[in-house]
Amino acid sequence: MQNKQLPNVHLRKEWDLRVRTWFNQPGRKLRRRQARVAKAAQMAPRPIERLRPAVRCPTVKYNRKVRVGRGFTREELQAAGISANYAATVGIAVDHRRRNRSDESLARNVQRLQEYLAKLVVLPRNVKQRTPEVVQAYRSAVQVAGPVVPLAAAPAPEAPRAVTAAEKQAQAFVTLRQAHGILKSQGKTEKRQAERKEAKANSVKK
Repeated sequence: MQNKQLPNVHLRKEWDLRVRTWFNQPGRKLRRRQARVAKAAQMAPRPIERLRPAVRCPTVKYNRKVRVGRGFTREELQAAGISANYAATVGIAVDHRRRNRSDESLARNVQRLQEYLAKLVVLPRNVKQRTPEVVQAYRSAVQVAGPVVPLAAAPAPEAPRAVTAAEKQAQAFVTLRQAHGILKSQGKTEKRQAERKEAKANSVKK
């Protein structure tokens, strides 16, 4: 240093007063586990998790993957023969915002609902309506800890094969554009055909 100046670095910033500690993490972990166990024991023999639909991830990049969604739509519940109010009482999640964009997803989730309802044992609140068979099935029921109806395993990938001559000659972009154009001009085409039929019918009458 110049002029033989003595260093006086100001490092006493009392950092220990502004450090956020996390010493209660093991205790919180234990309390959360105890709360989960107590909740599972309280709701037994009902399943711990609710039944949720199988949906595809959004965007073209991830739509090949099927995952668990938020809740079933009204159309899926209606096709399975149950109402949204009843579904909420038997452990079925309901999502009023989701829509069915394809018949494939509708059929897949209706099948999940039917599988769940086939295994479902409902004990009536009215004691007079409880039959011995239902009471015995309720007492012998085992609580499900994981997914109620697991997702089906992903299909195996297709084995490598040679490209056929028809696939080499096919033009994917042209096919898509043609389908888009046909769909866009479908209304105009149908209107034009109807006008031609009407004009031909009028000319025959004259």
